[in-house]
Formats: sequence, structure tokens, C-alpha cells
Amino acid sequence: MATYRPRVLIGNWKEDACLEEERLRDFMHKRERGELLIQKIDKLQDNLLKKIKLSVTKDGFVHFGDTVMLLNPDNKSSVENNPGECSRLTLAVNLDDISIHSAISLQAPCGVSATKSVEPMARNTFCILSVDGGAVDEPIRFGQNFCLGTTGGFSDQMLYLASDHKSFIRSAKKSYLQQVFLTDKLSYLTCWRATFLDPQLRLEYEGFPVPANSKIIITHCHTNRGLAVPGNFWVRSYFGKEYEVVCHTYLDSHRAEEDKNYWVIVTANPSNENGTMLDRPSPYPGETTKNEFHEET
Repeated sequence: MATYRPRVLIGNWKEDACLEEERLRDFMHKRERGELLIQKIDKLQDNLLKKIKLSVTKDGFVHFGDTVMLLNPDNKSSVENNPGECSRLTLAVNLDDISIHSAISLQAPCGVSATKSVEPMARNTFCILSVDGGAVDEPIRFGQNFCLGTTGGFSDQMLYLASDHKSFIRSAKKSYLQQVFLTDKLSYLTCWRATFLDPQLRLEYEGFPVPANSKIIITHCHTNRGLAVPGNFWVRSYFGKEYEVVCHTYLDSHRAEEDKNYWVIVTANPSNENGTMLDRPSPYPGETTKNEFHEET
């Protein structure tokens, strides 16, 4: 540790003065090129928090090429374990220290989490992509494979939602269940399919178009496990306290999926330019939609 400052002409004062000038030149050079850590964080935050306009569905179904949000609605276990917490959670990109320090863009593999924000932005909106040659604007059907790509706010980069069998070195950090992550490589690990909510009607609805803004089950094709938010495991992220997302099928006593596995593919509200269908009042208040499964049965 230096006893005197560089301006005191004692000891290795010349070397200290040159080192200080070199640090200043390096700082100015990085600032001009936007390579300072604070600049990287600001750029990354601006991209991830950028407002995104969701797609409007004209026929009530989900289509390839649509920009949507994935909402986990009314998780009872989350409300019971955390009174006063918001029960509606959306799937979102989660950053770690490596992604923040390494580059301006996202780094693969990247984590995902469930956030309480239901406002469409780059980090919680996804684009639905075809894996079997389906044309853009063609409806997705129950049992058909598709991919979920990040919008991310980056024009030259897209990451894909993926999962794989858990192992001793690869699992969710808190629940130790099957991990869900984002990768930059398309493979069978990035394939998902929509499953009808009522187990007794799944065979009848196989091949029918997937309705938007309705509860469904999203299943991972490779492991045949459902995308889920346990609700009682939360993680610290760059954006604060958020909930862990896993691939695990939670079954009740009737062998039907629990609300942890429920998902809603949210689209834009056609009557409000900046709104979503979550803000649109129900045409049948107080009634359950016909495609929702009653656990009481």
C-alpha cells in the first residue's frame, strides 16, 4: 500500500504518476466505447425493460409468430404460504452476475423466473415459433410442438426456453427439481406442447386450436413434465425477489394437474393499445369458463 499520494515526489513517484495516467486513459477509452460496467447495466436494463406490444388475436386462438406473455394465474399455494402476495406471476428472463459483467447482450445459458409484474416488457414476453414447418399466423394445436423465444429487446439475439432431466450437477437451485433455462441452440430440449386443462377431455381436444387467454397445461416434450411455479421457492435476482420456475407435474388426488401447472397465454387487448386481455372485464363475471377444470369434481 502506498504511503504517499502520486503528487508527493518521494519513492516511486514517477511510476505512480504514469500508472494513474494509464488508468485515466483506460477509463476514457472504455467510456467512449460503452464498455464501463455501469453503461453495460444501463443498456441491458433498458433492453429488458423495454415496453413490448403483444399480438392481438382475431379468432381467439394462439398463432405461430405471436408475441405473448405466459401467466401463471391464481396459485393457491403461493397465497397460502405468502399472505398478501400477488398470486399472478409471469414467466421472465432472470439475470446472473456473469451476464451483467460479461457483455451488453444476454449470455446463454440464462435463467428464468416468475415475476409479479404483468406489464408487457422485453423480459417477460415470448415469441411462439414453429418447429415442424408451421406457417406464421397458423393456429397452434393441442399436442403440436412449438418453441418459445425471447423478445429480449435485442434485434440480433434470441434465446429459447428449454429444460432437461435433472442430475447431480443440473437442477433447480432451491427446489432441486428439473431446471428450466434459456439457451441459444434449437433442439428437442426447446420443444413444448399445449395440453388441454381437463384430463378427461384431452383426447377429444387433441388437434384443436389452442385458445388464447385461457388456462392450459404447457408440457416439455423431451421429459413429459409440466412447466410449473411451485410458489414456495423464491430467488434473489438482479430485479429483486422473484419465484423459481421448474419443470414438474404436480398431481392431486384425482390425478389432475394442480394450479401450479396452470398457464395462460396472454395476448393484447384490441380495445386498448397498451393493455392486455388481463385488463379486459369478463363477459360472465362470477362464472367459470367452460374450459376450466373443477378440482371439486
